[in-house]
Amino acid sequence: MKLLDLFKEKFREPTPLEVVTRELAEATLEKLEAETAVDWAQSVVSYNRVRIERLNEYIATYSGEESK
Repeated sequence: MKLLDLFKEKFREPTPLEVVTRELAEATLEKLEAETAVDWAQSVVSYNRVRIERLNEYIATYSGEESK
């Protein structure tokens, strides 16, 4: 391929198929990133749920000791 052809290729308008393919790739990556964010958020919720249960158990234990 000649240098002029490479230059023309760089600045030509993309075809509709190229645009759709690029958008599909972007949408797929964004979906994967969103799924990762969901996984992270669910782990934070689970962590805090267990933490709340543990702290409530401590409160129940120490509240019982204080009333003796």
